[in-house]
Amino acid sequence: MPIPLGLGLPQMKQYDLGRDVADVARAAEAVGYESLWVFERVLFPEPATQGLYGVPGLAWPEHYRSVADPLVTLTLAAAATDRARLGTSVLVAPLHVPFQLARSLASLDVASGGRVIAGLGTGWSLDEYAAAAVAPFEKRGAVLDELLDVCAAVWGPDPVSYKGDLTTIAPSEVGPKPARPIPVFLPASGPRAIRRLVDRADGWMPVAMGASQLAEQWQRVRDVAAERGRDRPVGVCARANARYSAKPAEGQGRQPFHGNVAQIVEDLVAHATTGVPEIMLDLQGTTRDAMELIDVATEVYEAARAAGV
Repeated sequence: MPIPLGLGLPQMKQYDLGRDVADVARAAEAVGYESLWVFERVLFPEPATQGLYGVPGLAWPEHYRSVADPLVTLTLAAAATDRARLGTSVLVAPLHVPFQLARSLASLDVASGGRVIAGLGTGWSLDEYAAAAVAPFEKRGAVLDELLDVCAAVWGPDPVSYKGDLTTIAPSEVGPKPARPIPVFLPASGPRAIRRLVDRADGWMPVAMGASQLAEQWQRVRDVAAERGRDRPVGVCARANARYSAKPAEGQGRQPFHGNVAQIVEDLVAHATTGVPEIMLDLQGTTRDAMELIDVATEVYEAARAAGV
């Protein structure tokens, strides 16, 4: 049975935010993509304090130079679509005031008819933390934990009451409430993060960087879930960061999801065999404009379905 496929929405500098988000969202839903996704980058430091993902010397990609706000982008997509789920992959939790983010997600869920998926992470950029975080980088895990607590409180029954390190909510009515329980997805690779995922989240959001690696990570998550007595399934949406090119990528060292449509579909087929229940594909970084993004996304979707994904 084919697995659900998602598509990353256009947020980068080559796109017209007011026009292209709605056009891509409508086209993706019409083709058959079951979910639409946004990510978060708030600045492009020059020079950077650290390399990409914290790896020394690894340059930030040019397409990170201007990235539209994720919740504004998702709101535009919500207004243009009817069925596709609307996910964040991911919001950097410590860059947001917990109470305000919980309310924004609830309002978006109501406005979209219950379609929001809240993907939340801790981030890695020291420069982004210095500019925008509500707490130091060293406290990022604690901030994520508090955000999860605040979301549970704000989305739950009134009166809402909470006391934490960053947030104090006197007994209050807080609305609107989500149209249905908003699924929370977390990226997790280390032991502590996997325990948080298993204990507190609805699903897991890994980066698809190779089928064998994904299968190994997915088994590790399931093992921890079994060890900790989790009695409900762990949802999964694997994020595939694609670098599309019209010509095939050559060489034995080709990275997953780098290359032409046939190669991207080949990688989708391989990653689908791991058993993860959903894959989202972000193609926006290497397409020139919305028209090319729509064309490539359509071709990939149709070829993937023809290949049994």
